[in-house]
Amino acid sequence: MTAAPIIDTARLRLRPHRVEDFGPYAALFASERARFMGGPLSRRQAWQVFAADSGQWALMGFGAWGVERREDGVAVGQVALNKPDHFPERELGWLVFDGHEGRGYATEAAEAARDHAFGALGFDTLVSYISPENRRSVALAERLGARPDATADRPDPGDLVYRHPHPEAAA
Repeated sequence: MTAAPIIDTARLRLRPHRVEDFGPYAALFASERARFMGGPLSRRQAWQVFAADSGQWALMGFGAWGVERREDGVAVGQVALNKPDHFPERELGWLVFDGHEGRGYATEAAEAARDHAFGALGFDTLVSYISPENRRSVALAERLGARPDATADRPDPGDLVYRHPHPEAAA
């Protein structure tokens, strides 16, 4: 079984999810913000998604990290390398819990997860599937250097696909 590695950034720690992360996760998925992520979801449905995000580590060797502030250990969101069965490619995804938006946490965590994917995990490609209405996630993907790939397959025909450049290609 593969466990999520701990990755420290300047302000954040990417670490295996804890059951205590589920409260803010469920609250986010119950909110209107979840419309960009297949929600809103009931608490029961959110638990299934949370468990699947976490369980990918054992099944795939990659998955979701809980993201916490290093200064106080407060959980601020999730970043994940995803490849459920219905996804055509491995995806870099992120979410920020209520009250922690707009502080650059998603960018910092996504950069660390992307670098881990291309580095330690040896991925040769990585995409992000984003609802076109989710302007904040589109802007984040672009800040990360990802560009639209209109020819890529997608799990939902309405999604945009943003392809992240391999660090060697960007050099």
